[in-house]
Amino acid sequence: MTNTATPQAPIVLERFLPYRLNVLAGVVSNALAQIYEERFGLTIPGGRVVATLGQYGVRTARDIAAHGVMHKSTVSRAVSALEARGLVMRKGNPNDMREELLVLTSAGRAIYDALAPEALAFEARLLSALAPGEGKALFGLVDRLDRHARALAREVDREAVE
Repeated sequence: MTNTATPQAPIVLERFLPYRLNVLAGVVSNALAQIYEERFGLTIPGGRVVATLGQYGVRTARDIAAHGVMHKSTVSRAVSALEARGLVMRKGNPNDMREELLVLTSAGRAIYDALAPEALAFEARLLSALAPGEGKALFGLVDRLDRHARALAREVDREAVE
């Protein structure tokens, strides 16, 4: 028997938070992509790898993928491209020889040092649309939603297994 019932309340995408967050993330990401590409010749994944290594110094591809919520293959392609440009270097992990540690080369560090202020200036321009105090409130709300969404995702994963 086919379920032909219509929903009581249709989804209005412009008022549906997951849709709105996705669209906003895409718009912001595309604007940052222009900075990354035009000024530094980096893709978004490449920019995230450079930014993560710039912040943390040494990371594995798996760490970067988890931190940036990117697929491991996306990170792998970005790392290969960055390595080919001489921006990232791989080192063996003395604690796990199956794994490689990634670090920025001096050229990669120079790009990070130039990219970071531009990214922060972009963030400041974006946040300038908010009233004083709203930026801090926004970060608090985003943190809370992020923790809750991750918990919901774990619940869905558990229900899928059952």
